[in-house]
Amino acid sequence: MRRRVTEAAVLSAHAQSPADVAQWTCRHGQHARHGCVACYHASADVDPAEPLWEVAAWFTTERPIPIRALQDVHRHDRGLTLTQPSTPLVYLLSARVRAALGSEAVAGVVGFLVQNRHIVDEFTVTEIRATHS
Repeated sequence: MRRRVTEAAVLSAHAQSPADVAQWTCRHGQHARHGCVACYHASADVDPAEPLWEVAAWFTTERPIPIRALQDVHRHDRGLTLTQPSTPLVYLLSARVRAALGSEAVAGVVGFLVQNRHIVDEFTVTEIRATHS
């Protein structure tokens, strides 16, 4: 029986410990909460032997994301889902991606938002989670 491994962080305005920062920094030097466009692009050509991660990133915005944009995100080739829980201006971006580390999986998913600023121009990631079995 395989054991599911979950890495998660609730992010706040307080500084993270050096160990937490290291855990959530991708190989390109970006903290997962800020996203990494290089990790996003790398997820397109990933080795199928890499672990499969279920990624979730909750974020807030100052302005609502149009419903049409929420619906169009799933058309991207990476299996991304962008939903809005019942709380206004809080969104959940999720996907299943292959990456060597949970930090790279999350950085790549959040990197989608950085790459596609037409969907949301300003955002603050409040919680991240990466799970693989």
